[in-house]
Amino acid sequence: MRAVIVEAPGKVSVTTVPDPVPGSRDVVVQVASCGLCGTDLHILQGEFAPSLPLVPGHEFAGVVVGTGSEVTELAVGDRVAVDPSLHCNECRYCRAGRGNLCERYAAIGVTHSGAAAEYALAPVANCVRLPEHVDVRDAALIEPLSCAVRGYDVLSTTLGADVLIYGSGTMGLMMLELAKRTGAAGVDILDVNPDRLATAVQLGCSRSAASADELDRPQGWEFVIDATGNAAAIQDGLGRVAKGGTFLQFGVADYATTAVIEPYKIYNQEITITGSMAVLHSFERAAALFAAGVLDPAVLISDRLPLEQYPQAIKHFEAGRGRKIVVEP
Repeated sequence: MRAVIVEAPGKVSVTTVPDPVPGSRDVVVQVASCGLCGTDLHILQGEFAPSLPLVPGHEFAGVVVGTGSEVTELAVGDRVAVDPSLHCNECRYCRAGRGNLCERYAAIGVTHSGAAAEYALAPVANCVRLPEHVDVRDAALIEPLSCAVRGYDVLSTTLGADVLIYGSGTMGLMMLELAKRTGAAGVDILDVNPDRLATAVQLGCSRSAASADELDRPQGWEFVIDATGNAAAIQDGLGRVAKGGTFLQFGVADYATTAVIEPYKIYNQEITITGSMAVLHSFERAAALFAAGVLDPAVLISDRLPLEQYPQAIKHFEAGRGRKIVVEP
C-alpha cells in the first residue's frame, strides 16, 4: 500500500509499505480521510514518537475491509471513526481510569503505524460505527473533537461564564463551538491571523481581536483557554484569568516552551492552572456530538489533498494556511 513515512526529523516521503495484517481483535480500515494536527508537526521535529521511521496519522475514519478471527462487533463494509489511544490497561494510571496518562503511552500514528496511508490497523474496541447520514470523509474531525470534549471535562465550566480562547485554528474553533453549547455568556477569540479570525466570527464568537488589550476586560475572564501552544500566547493568557478563574493549557507546546507564573497571585486570587491531554472517555461522546451536527465540516475542513501531497499538506499547516487539512488516500 502507499503510505507516508516520517523517516527522520524533518524528512517525510510517500512510499510503498506492506499492507497491515489484523490480529485476532483488530480490524483493517481503508482510510477515507486523515487529518493533520500539531502533534504531526512535533513528530516531524523528532518529538513525541519514540522511534522513527513511522507512518503518522492519528485523526482518521474509513471503511472496515478486514477483520481479525475474533472480531464480531464489526463487519467488512462498516464505516468507522477510530480512537487512536492505545492504553496498556495495566499501569497505575490506567487502573485509576486515567488512560491518557498511561505510563506506557502509545497511540496509532504516534508510536504505532498510523492512517496517513491507504489502510490502517486498529483494535476493534477503538472503533465507533458511524450513522448513515455522516460522511465518512468528514469523520476524521471526531478525534480532535474528542480532545476538545476532554478539555471541557477538565474545565468543569459553569453557566454564564465568560471565556477567552487563544487561537482560531481548528482546535480553537472546536472549543468555541463547545463553549457556545455549555452555557457561556460570551466567548472571545484571539488570533494574529485575520483569515482565521474571520472564521471565528462566522461561527458566532462574541468578539475577536489580535490582542486581549483590544477587548477592554480588565477584570479578566473566568475561563482562559490556550489552543496555540505558543509561548507568548500562554504567557499573556496566564495574566488574563479572572479571580477564581481557570487557565487551561490545551494547545500542544514544544518541549522547551516555558512560562512565568506568579505564585502569590495564584494563591491570593484562587486561580487554577490545568491541562488537558488527548482523549479520555470522550471519543464516543464526540462521535455523538458530531452526528448531531455540533460542527460544520464545510467550515472546519479547508483543504482536502491526495495522499501523495502529504509533504505539501505539512507545509500548508506549518504556514498557518486554512483550518483543518486532511489527506484522502
